Amino acid sequence: MNPARQQIEQLFRHAIAAVQGETCVARWLKTHPIKGPVHLIAIGKAAASMAQGALSALPQQIEEGLLITKTGHGERFDNRIQCLEAAHPVPDESSLQAGNQLLHFIQAIPLHSQVLVLISGGASSLVEVLPQDISLQDWRQATQWLLGHRFSIDQVNYVRKRLSCIKAGRLAHYFADRRVMCLMISDVPNNDPSIIGSGLLVPEYHHSGDWLQELPDSIAALIRRAPPLPASNDPCFKSIQIELVATLAHAKEAVASAAQKLELPTYKHEEFIDGDAGEMGQLLAQRLLQAPPGLHIWGGETTVQLPDKPGRGGRNQHLALAAAEVLSDQPGVVMLAAGTDGTDGPGEDAGAIVDGGTASRGRQKLGDGHSIAWYLEHADAGSFLDASGDLLFTGPTGTNVMDLILGLKLAH
Repeated sequence: MNPARQQIEQLFRHAIAAVQGETCVARWLKTHPIKGPVHLIAIGKAAASMAQGALSALPQQIEEGLLITKTGHGERFDNRIQCLEAAHPVPDESSLQAGNQLLHFIQAIPLHSQVLVLISGGASSLVEVLPQDISLQDWRQATQWLLGHRFSIDQVNYVRKRLSCIKAGRLAHYFADRRVMCLMISDVPNNDPSIIGSGLLVPEYHHSGDWLQELPDSIAALIRRAPPLPASNDPCFKSIQIELVATLAHAKEAVASAAQKLELPTYKHEEFIDGDAGEMGQLLAQRLLQAPPGLHIWGGETTVQLPDKPGRGGRNQHLALAAAEVLSDQPGVVMLAAGTDGTDGPGEDAGAIVDGGTASRGRQKLGDGHSIAWYLEHADAGSFLDASGDLLFTGPTGTNVMDLILGLKLAH
């Protein structure tokens, strides 16, 4: 592997290790000990890793646990822990089954008990309880439409909350007369707990914006049929404590620290990268070419408007391929764009690492005459990047703090 590509991948993996669920949860619990027996609930793509952290910090105190995670992200635990797998990013019947199991588990916890709830990204899709007059098909269609039309994650979750019996703080009612410590890994801008996992235990503080007018009538009608939200001063929230244990800022800082130890000039850009993935890929690549040599660190979460029949790949592959066209034939520049959860779109790749040779390698291998613009238009960046040999695979990482974009520019 090219040394620069190898170095940028190692820096990415260092960031992942720094915000890994097991590490962050164990560290927090060891510095903030919980006394007495504990009932454990973990929900999200990092649920298994976070649960491992709780078990390592409280090995004798965990009496029982329920873990709900994405299909393929589960792990084997001892007989105290029940592990369920459900669908992501588009919910299905398994999400509803997980929601019902969650309510049964909570209702069986004795009153006045201590509950440890661990929440990470993906919870919005993985677990749900729907109102009686909203069907799973209604919910799936709404979710698929939102995911395919460039809506931000907080906008998607805003709608999901209103089509739920447990989101936007409604789940808090089920914990009545129980003490709840909730540790979160943030996968949302500004680390807002009311948005992480659609705010299972946090009241809704946000008001709708003009973007709601862009929703089709079918989704607007579903929102009007949903049950009312609990008030922010509802007594059910008094016994719930919320703490953040890992964020995108932690991951960016870990990359910067590791790069500085390698004596790389390091530039940590504070802006949150969002908007259209293709446009941002081109913009960041242009900035990298104009920037001083060293490692440039960005983070955020972009969007892709999908065609009716999208191809292979996700937003990070889309961003990376758009960047690759700008970087074409440029020596000494490498860019990585990847999801910190190890997945990018519906496939198994985390993202991609592109350089000045990506465009020519892909065109030569494919030989189909299609331009990079064609692959971007058809949301098929993954096929091009597979041909160019630039896809990045990590497997499940045990965390989810959105996406990292790293640009390495070597000195001439």
